[in-house]
Amino acid sequence: MLEGSPDLSVNTVAEIVRLALAPVFLLSGIGAFLNVLASRLSRIVDRSRDIEPMLLVSRGAEHDRWIAALKILDRRMSLITWATGLAVTSAILTCLVVVLLFAANLIRTRLGTEIAWLFIGSMLTIGAGFAVFLIETMVAGRAVRVRSELLQHTVDEAD
Repeated sequence: MLEGSPDLSVNTVAEIVRLALAPVFLLSGIGAFLNVLASRLSRIVDRSRDIEPMLLVSRGAEHDRWIAALKILDRRMSLITWATGLAVTSAILTCLVVVLLFAANLIRTRLGTEIAWLFIGSMLTIGAGFAVFLIETMVAGRAVRVRSELLQHTVDEAD
C-alpha cells in the first residue's frame, strides 16, 4: 500500500462498489447496443459489396437503381458510424463516472458535481446514439420497397 493513501474500510469499498454497479450495468447495455450496431454495419457492407459487381455490368434504369441503392447504403453506413461513436463516447463517460466514484473516496474529496455532469453527458450521448439509430432504421425501412412493376408482373401460362 502507498504511504499516505487513505485506509478504506471494507464497508466503504463495498458501498463504493454498490454505487458503481448501476453505471457498470449501463456499460453492459451499451455493449449490447454496440453489438447491434456492428451487426447492422456488417450487413450493410456485405450488401454494398454484393451490389458493386451488378452495378458495373448494368445499364440504363437498372444502373440508376443500383446507384440509388448504393447511395442509401452509404447513408446508412454513415448513420451507423455516428451512432457507434456516440455510444462509445457514452461508454467512456460512464467509465469516468466509475473511476471518479472510487477516486473521490480515495483522495477524500467531493466530486459529486463532476460525477453528475459526466453521467448527464453519458445519458445525452447514448440518447443521441439511439436517435441516430432510429433515423438509420427509418432510412432502411423506406429503402425496402418492392418496385411496382414487380408487384404487377404476371406470368403467361404456356398452353
